[in-house]
Amino acid sequence: MRAEQTPEPADRNALGEEPSAYLRQHAGNPVHWQPFGDQAFARAAARNVPVFLSIGYAACHWCHVMAHESFEDQATADYLNAHFVAIKVDREERPDVDSVYMAATQAVSGEGGWPMSVFLTPDGLAFHAGTYFPPRPMPGRPSFLQVLEAVHDAWEERRDAVEENARSLAENMGRAQLSAAVNLSAPPGLLDPELLPAAVRSLRRSEDPDDGGFGAAPKFPPSAVLEFLMRHAAVASDTADEARGMAGRTLAAMARSALFDQLDGGFARYSVTRDWSVPHFEKMLYDNAQLLRAYVHWVRLGGTPGFPEAEAAEVAVRTAEWMLASLGLPAGGGHGAAVALASSLDADSVVNGEHHEGATYLWTAGDLENLLGSDDGAAVARTMNVGEQGTVSELGSPLHPARALSPEEAAHWAAVRPRLLAARAARPQPARDDKVVAGWNGMAVAALAEAGAVLDRPGLVDAAVRIAGYLETVHWRAAEGELVRVSHAGAARGIGGLLEDYAFCGEGFLTLFAVTGDPHWYGLAESVILAACRRFIVDGSLADTAGESAQVFNAQGRQPGLDPFDGATPSGAAAFAGVLLSYAALSGSSEHRAMAGNILSLLPPLAERAPRVAGWLLATAQAAAEGPVEAAVVGRPGPARDALHGALLRSPSPGLVIAVGDGAAGHGPASDGPAGDGQGEAAVPAGTVPLLRGRTAGADGAPLVYLCRDMICERPVASVPEVRQRLSRMGI
Repeated sequence: MRAEQTPEPADRNALGEEPSAYLRQHAGNPVHWQPFGDQAFARAAARNVPVFLSIGYAACHWCHVMAHESFEDQATADYLNAHFVAIKVDREERPDVDSVYMAATQAVSGEGGWPMSVFLTPDGLAFHAGTYFPPRPMPGRPSFLQVLEAVHDAWEERRDAVEENARSLAENMGRAQLSAAVNLSAPPGLLDPELLPAAVRSLRRSEDPDDGGFGAAPKFPPSAVLEFLMRHAAVASDTADEARGMAGRTLAAMARSALFDQLDGGFARYSVTRDWSVPHFEKMLYDNAQLLRAYVHWVRLGGTPGFPEAEAAEVAVRTAEWMLASLGLPAGGGHGAAVALASSLDADSVVNGEHHEGATYLWTAGDLENLLGSDDGAAVARTMNVGEQGTVSELGSPLHPARALSPEEAAHWAAVRPRLLAARAARPQPARDDKVVAGWNGMAVAALAEAGAVLDRPGLVDAAVRIAGYLETVHWRAAEGELVRVSHAGAARGIGGLLEDYAFCGEGFLTLFAVTGDPHWYGLAESVILAACRRFIVDGSLADTAGESAQVFNAQGRQPGLDPFDGATPSGAAAFAGVLLSYAALSGSSEHRAMAGNILSLLPPLAERAPRVAGWLLATAQAAAEGPVEAAVVGRPGPARDALHGALLRSPSPGLVIAVGDGAAGHGPASDGPAGDGQGEAAVPAGTVPLLRGRTAGADGAPLVYLCRDMICERPVASVPEVRQRLSRMGI
């Protein structure tokens, strides 16, 4: 047995001053929680005890449950404090920590989720792990105190074996990292064109054609996969109709389900049932930003009879409005227009001092009749699947039709919805996590900008501009070329952004440039993308992080980490490939086009065998297969240019990039040619977006559209029908 030192008097709960809402939720626990960092691990080494690492997030229902059952219990806290150093992590602030220890948890226990409970050596190596542990033993699951006692006993009596197992796990994780490595300095190979239809056929085998989505319960919104399917459906092929059908069935099912808040808009995190009827009620910015974009892209694609574009447009508008109203953070914390978006709303509401999952959103038949009267209440109960027994708890069921409403039902629902919404607003509301995550706000910039353009909602574009401005002024440190991942109350702090943050922000800024034509956003996107190349590419290899933590580096076998699989959001690698492809199309950079191609080399082993975790790689590959098409709109500002620009923004062409400039009066080019070869009396000045260089307006500044691939353009066109015809001829 090795000597264990007793806790020092300074070992107290240290979370009270942390900016993270999730960490502050645990500041009153009797557990002596420490934030993740070198100091906490040094304390474990000095005391000769292991680390207990607990990872969760503010909106997590089961995190609240375990906190109440175990972390608020004095006896459990006393044992934990005596024999461990306890570290609490907000997974949304530190996804690098979450990712590596999630991989360890899955390797050790065969399961993963939150709360995550991991036991570490003082140098950060995992040796035992699980997720939720109950306060008392359950069939197949020990109590939390039993786990603590067993780990303490192993640490004291079998230390050598514990440390050897920890080293072995880290080495295995290091080998896994090497297998996912991407060499960005090698010439990119050509992707097999059969990969994309093969992925569609594989997805069809796992589709749930009755209830939409893929696989069985629990069901998560497959946002990245939907983007791939819609891009594939936009291009003529033998599998295009199959892709359109799958996307439409899933989008329709989610829109009509309890996953979508039928009163206030916005989507919950996932459904615990196959038919989407019982959601897990937290609402996350990253889900809603992705789904907003997905429904906008369905409108752009033209819909299907089973899910028409008008219905999708309504879902998109209500989702955008919910994001801004419920997650919007005005400047200075006051009232006014949102300048940034908070991370999430909690799954739980506190009713009479107790946490109840989904309490804000649940209704009984009696609730409806008391509020609306017997006739209207009974009609809503029938239409919205509220029965005698609550599907979630004794508090009732979530409202959802699970089908398309008839015109009469839709009219009745529109009439009663304001009263229901007002009544719900008077209930206890879920807490909001106000931290601003750079990458998720970047996703929202792209989604809001496109929604405003496609749905003719200029206010949404204005919101995207404000949020992009916040990211630039608060999160982007131009002098250092660094993006900070998180801000609280208008101040950035904590670790630098991860690869996903740079990629999502770059994508947001490029999308905002396409919509507004303001070259400032192109310049900012370029700065962020080039900074990412410097930060995350070392010796030709790409990594998700820039080595923020020695302990994380140790835990993954001292190898740079790159996770190619999509999770709740696209993987950092996939998102980076996408933004590199767009940037290369606008800039003409063959270097960055080659980088995107090298990242897409991750795709062949995944496309047919695991397409559900490779959606964004597949979507990027689809864009690369089509060029992507480059569109330059040049000419005098006004309705004619706006019409041409709008037609391009409403095109479903996969990965289409758009640049808009004033140009100058000219006679147009005499022949086709690459960028810079356009002929005419005056061209867009050098120093602007490369795609615009050499592109001239028509006579008297009349606007023209140049459609290009690899910066080689066809003759310009001057009308919306010609734009559509030319895109069709190009295969879109």
